[in-house]
Amino acid sequence: MTIVVWVLVTPFALWALVRLLGLERGWLMVTGIAFTPYAAVASVVPLALALATGWWWAAGVTAATAVVLAACVVPRMVGRPERREGVALRVLTANVLLGQADPDALVGLVGQHGPDALAIQEYTPEFARKLTAAGLDGLLPYRVVDAQPGGHGSALYSRHPLTATGSRVGAGGYRSTVGTLEVPGGQAVLVESAHPPAPYAAHQLAYWLTGQAALDRATPDGPLRLLAGDFNSTLDHAALRALIRSGYRDAASVVGRGGTPTWRGYWHGLPRTRMPGVTLDHVLADRRIGIRAVVVCSLPGSDHRPLFAELVLPDPAASNRYAGTGTNP
Repeated sequence: MTIVVWVLVTPFALWALVRLLGLERGWLMVTGIAFTPYAAVASVVPLALALATGWWWAAGVTAATAVVLAACVVPRMVGRPERREGVALRVLTANVLLGQADPDALVGLVGQHGPDALAIQEYTPEFARKLTAAGLDGLLPYRVVDAQPGGHGSALYSRHPLTATGSRVGAGGYRSTVGTLEVPGGQAVLVESAHPPAPYAAHQLAYWLTGQAALDRATPDGPLRLLAGDFNSTLDHAALRALIRSGYRDAASVVGRGGTPTWRGYWHGLPRTRMPGVTLDHVLADRRIGIRAVVVCSLPGSDHRPLFAELVLPDPAASNRYAGTGTNP
């Protein structure tokens, strides 16, 4: 029984150590660390077994492991909306799965939530035409688009004029459209539809690392920045946590929705078997921006769930007052 207990305890202890110190290296660790919330829940099994069998050393190690994993995961689930006054900025981001999502449903989400900006990933030429036919141009008349076949395209639609627009070609040919959005009565915000490559196979890991490192860092003493999209990383990836520490906050975590999965794919080679859901889609807001609400939506035809965030732009005189607040890692 001793061997059985330690065989169960050791993997969880190593997982907690890797997650806590950001030591994920290699494809298996990088992809596996995304499932840390499930490991946190499962870690109570070896703890219960160690306690039941009276192996106190193993119980102590497992208890410490469970505490570490819980400390990593729980904060993103216990936030609350902020009650700040100011000009609202509403953002919706959606990965449309190689342009296969339902365009009418996406336009319906725009009509329902009234976003000022819509970030789209995996935006194809055909999907662009379908959105126009569905009436998106009348709701969000301003845009910067880079439609590409497959999963490389990107788009940024806006209710208000966009300036300094462009499209960046990142690792693996993935596009990220960018623009400066000026909401009437509020500060200008640099908005990016983010989509670094996914580490879906071992040979893609280098692209993933390059793409994560290339994401724009925040400028806490400069212009307001907002990244919205499919980051292909979770809060359990050291790369995303480093990006957030530059001066962003994960909007969903601030309001306690950071544990809601936004993607649930299929196992390679098992097209009918879905893997547990993970949170790959994020709205990262400059820490001076308030977070009122986040809604995780549904979009037929896509393997991702769109994310809607209602934000509050800071008053220029009050920007620095909020610069140090937040609940992110």
